[in-house]
Amino acid sequence: MKTPFLMPDLGEGLDEAEILAVHVEEGDYVVADQPLVSVETDKAVVEIPSPVTGKVVRLAIRAGERVKVGQVVAEFGDGGQRDSGSVVGDLPEAEMGAPAALKPPPAMPIAAPTVQAAPAVRALAQRLGVDLATVAASGPGGSITSRDVEAAAVDATAPGAVEQLTGVRLAMARILDEAHQQVAATTVSDEADVESWVADGDITLRLIRAVLAGCAAQPALNAWYDSQGKSRRLHRQVDLGLAVDTADGLFVPVLRDVGGHSPEQWRAEIHRLQDLVRRRVIQPEELRGATISLSNFGVFGVGLTAALMVVPPQVAILGCGRLVRRVVAAGDGFAVHRHLPLSLTFDHKVVTGGEASRFLGAAISDLRGD
Repeated sequence: MKTPFLMPDLGEGLDEAEILAVHVEEGDYVVADQPLVSVETDKAVVEIPSPVTGKVVRLAIRAGERVKVGQVVAEFGDGGQRDSGSVVGDLPEAEMGAPAALKPPPAMPIAAPTVQAAPAVRALAQRLGVDLATVAASGPGGSITSRDVEAAAVDATAPGAVEQLTGVRLAMARILDEAHQQVAATTVSDEADVESWVADGDITLRLIRAVLAGCAAQPALNAWYDSQGKSRRLHRQVDLGLAVDTADGLFVPVLRDVGGHSPEQWRAEIHRLQDLVRRRVIQPEELRGATISLSNFGVFGVGLTAALMVVPPQVAILGCGRLVRRVVAAGDGFAVHRHLPLSLTFDHKVVTGGEASRFLGAAISDLRGD
């Protein structure tokens, strides 16, 4: 008797996911809750465990495939019994499978043939930045001609191959495309004089405190908007989405109830979330439910202001550019102070200009230490 295992519902309205790794092979004996496959959802790598104890008699998927919800992932033998405990002792020899066949030793590398090209052709290749070892030869006796080099130079400057977006980048494109269609994004920018800060202060923690100050002064920005029902929900608790840049794309883990925790706890939680993101093991629930977001793009050393994207149902995101020095009036003379550029993007369908300005003013006042 075979028991099929179907790709489960991954939530978030997703109907498919990419298989990143398959942790078992056909013939393996697995126990319930043992990791079966790893899949990439919109923003996380999720391990899907085996729902049963039994022998894997067929794998219907392989790494790199996109699998739809409800599609067969594997089939189990032995009746596919659900397990309530652990398997102990030795497995029967029949379950262990035959010993693996010996692999032949790897073949010795063969020396690459010498490139045949006249001195003038070599000089042309050097001038055009072409590696002769990569050029297809068309001349007599397998020699490379100047025409071969010129053709290779043209190929090198041709547009690259089309790359299909997958995983995080596909999710980012989909989410922001929807956001662009739904949000009447408007941005107001200003700067905070932060000369009173200590030199090695934690900018992110100060920005979090400023977001709290803004939400306290103007709760309309710590809200969700329902475009279908034309209604909004004001949140008492601030669950802050923190943008984290990675080579795979943008992640926005959520710092829960920042108003109910200390700056030391914020920093510890930020480190934990960033570590999970970088190791790609963060769970989907840690990426959901932000009530307002923060993007400290100034850490990259470029950019002063930005028109950021508001992701529904949120209605606002605060952005911070790089620290700059400004000449300011000081007494009867002038002084140079550090300034922090800020950009507040909000959904103008829900948030008025006055509400946004009061939020930003309260944030700036907090950053200045007023």
